[in-house]
Amino acid sequence: MLVQRLGVPSDFDPLLARARDARVVMIGEATHGSHDYYRLREQLTRRLIAECGFSFVAVEGDWPDCDRVHRSVVGAAGGAADPRTALERFERWPTWMWANAEVARFCRWLRAWNLERPEAGRVGFHGLDVYSLWESMQAIFDYLGEEDPDSLEAAQEAYRCFEPYGKRVEEYGMASRFVSARCEEEVVRLLARTREHAASDGPDSFSAWQNAEVVAGAERYYRAMVGGGPQSWNVRDVHMADTLDRLLDRYGPDARGVVWAHNTHVGDARATDMAADGMVNLGQLARERHGAGAVCLVGLGAYRGTVVAAPRWGSAAETMVVPPARPGSVEHRMHELLPERAVLVFGGPDQPGWVTDTVDHRAIGVVYDPSFESWGNYVPTRLAQRYDGFIWCDEATALHPLPALVAPGELETWPAGV
Repeated sequence: MLVQRLGVPSDFDPLLARARDARVVMIGEATHGSHDYYRLREQLTRRLIAECGFSFVAVEGDWPDCDRVHRSVVGAAGGAADPRTALERFERWPTWMWANAEVARFCRWLRAWNLERPEAGRVGFHGLDVYSLWESMQAIFDYLGEEDPDSLEAAQEAYRCFEPYGKRVEEYGMASRFVSARCEEEVVRLLARTREHAASDGPDSFSAWQNAEVVAGAERYYRAMVGGGPQSWNVRDVHMADTLDRLLDRYGPDARGVVWAHNTHVGDARATDMAADGMVNLGQLARERHGAGAVCLVGLGAYRGTVVAAPRWGSAAETMVVPPARPGSVEHRMHELLPERAVLVFGGPDQPGWVTDTVDHRAIGVVYDPSFESWGNYVPTRLAQRYDGFIWCDEATALHPLPALVAPGELETWPAGV
């Protein structure tokens, strides 16, 4: 194991050496609400783009919202001149995950970087997640209305199937347990039509196809969610992995992608107790599909600090105090052994037991109660198997949300809100 004190972006060199030849680099976070994670992730991502030629950034966010950001950062026709304008249009709770000053700073840099390059070589920004059923449906209507009015009927049939449940599509999932309420056939027809148009290879047709995949994934997700167990989590992470693969195909045979998501999605689930519960995740699936050597998984963590989170699902965000990590945890051990900030690269014969043994590793979601620290908020983890590298902050501070409209978020499965 290599440990490098972290002070300036050049201190990422050991981690960059591990990531340089990877096709996919996933960079995590222990919370969705800490400035330091977003800032450090940005610094590493800039270097991956500028020095290693990565093709796109894909995040744990909705495709339609992120597509507006993408159009801004690549300078597409109709895209916002300032990516912050696109970020401020995020409506799904928790908006602060992406509508924050830290992401706006990165996206402004990315737009400036892109505008100095030919269109074919510009770096994209995309969403991987599955929640945006209605927004994706509307985007499909908009596309088909202009490009293929004859296919509108398939979209309208899918819309009519979901319409009785309004915006509360979890009610569709509940109804599907008791009556013949499934919309699978309508969604399959919609997918078939949009896939045909994706073959035309235009950016708008690809986006319509992806929106149709979101509708299909959401239909599966909401049916699985009401049944409990790991299935809805797995539907979501498989959808994100499939979206990542479509993006790699879309950008070409030499394409390389950076993923931003929570540690619970990035770190290989097989090195945690998630596997025993029947759960898979994005990092695991990427290693299985592309090979461990082609994937670099990077976790982030801190000992204490402040975080933006909500006390309950759908409530307003607050800045909360994150207490010192509990004794025996990975974070407590790093606090004792490491400098205030450090980069770890795992591997080699001389790794200490606290990175190879199963040790508690903190995970904070968008819903957080610091009083749970005595028993919750930790995932038993074999750190050096879960990640290829780790970025350590002894103290992390709260991020800076942008003003944004807030619509209710989707009900989530364990771990809460990640």
